[in-house]
Amino acid sequence: MTIFIPSFGDGGAEHMLINLSRGFAQKGLKVDFLIGTTKGPYISNLPSSVRVLELGNTNPDGIVGALVCYLKENRPEVLLCTKRGDREALLARDLAGVSTRIALRTGTTVTQRDKSKSFFKKWQTRRKMREAYSKADIVVAVSNGVAEDLTFITRLPPDKISVIPNPVVTPELVDLSRAPLDHPWFRQDSPPVILGAGGLRRAKDFPTLIEAFAKVRRHRPSRLMILGEGRQRDRLEKLAEKLGVREDFMLPGFVENPYAFMARAGLFVLSSLWEGSPNVLTEALAVGTPVVSTDCRSGPKEILQNGRFGPLVPVGKVDAMAKAMLETLRNPLDSRTLRSATSAYTLEKSAEQYISILGLREDTDNTDDNANETLSD
Repeated sequence: MTIFIPSFGDGGAEHMLINLSRGFAQKGLKVDFLIGTTKGPYISNLPSSVRVLELGNTNPDGIVGALVCYLKENRPEVLLCTKRGDREALLARDLAGVSTRIALRTGTTVTQRDKSKSFFKKWQTRRKMREAYSKADIVVAVSNGVAEDLTFITRLPPDKISVIPNPVVTPELVDLSRAPLDHPWFRQDSPPVILGAGGLRRAKDFPTLIEAFAKVRRHRPSRLMILGEGRQRDRLEKLAEKLGVREDFMLPGFVENPYAFMARAGLFVLSSLWEGSPNVLTEALAVGTPVVSTDCRSGPKEILQNGRFGPLVPVGKVDAMAKAMLETLRNPLDSRTLRSATSAYTLEKSAEQYISILGLREDTDNTDDNANETLSD
């Protein structure tokens, strides 16, 4: 079994593929993890039984060449990749002349992500996706909303797309949430911290969250912290300054253990314009923190079960978000109820579903040796 991702950052797709590799390894499968470069977060979370292979190249031609060599030598039963590496994987399989089945995993609603693009760019993206997905042996979507979006774009029959929840809730998540956190904002006598998390980019719509927070703060003392890094940092800091909330607003950047922050927050808010299946929302629920979310496509409605586990507000509506935030701070659901919303998102359940859909079986010869190798010079 091989998992392939050409480029690696600190996003949700990378995190989930690492978790999935762990789940496969725990089920006794031999797993290769193919990556452009091993310099990135989460890699250290892989167990020693997972073989990490560095492609040594990040341009498309170099990746295809390295993949061809890998496929000819190793001939994995299945190669699972994200949309980022779909065409390279399919081309490499053809050039290598192997019988490896290609499974494509999609984690976002592409039509929503591409809304602001030109007609030509949208057409080009969809044409390439139709071509690639028609050649894939297996297609996996992370939510029903993503599956519906894929059906629209690729014109695949709905029964050709399998929906498998992300492996978000790991065995160590609760322990990590209980780790010490030495931060003055989380002292017992401090105002509640409203938490957001994600890359500081357009999709997360943190300006709406900051504006909603400014309204909440007029009614009760509170603070806003957003975990993550990105190109909108300056814009967000200037907005907080403009709204007069800068002293109660913080951007700590990327943190290794966000769960310690989530578990101590008074409220977690997802303000996204679009998602696939927002892992941070599931993580917040898993540590028992009350949540508010936009009703974006897609994922939040499924995770929160139509608002049963937290209010859903229209995308980009500051007043509605502020109202939901105040109400949830006043009347939060209890932590046990919140945790119960995440039962479908455990690493074990997700891995079991992938193993079934991919037609894999346990490998009793799996070894415990981890090797970091380079496939090209």
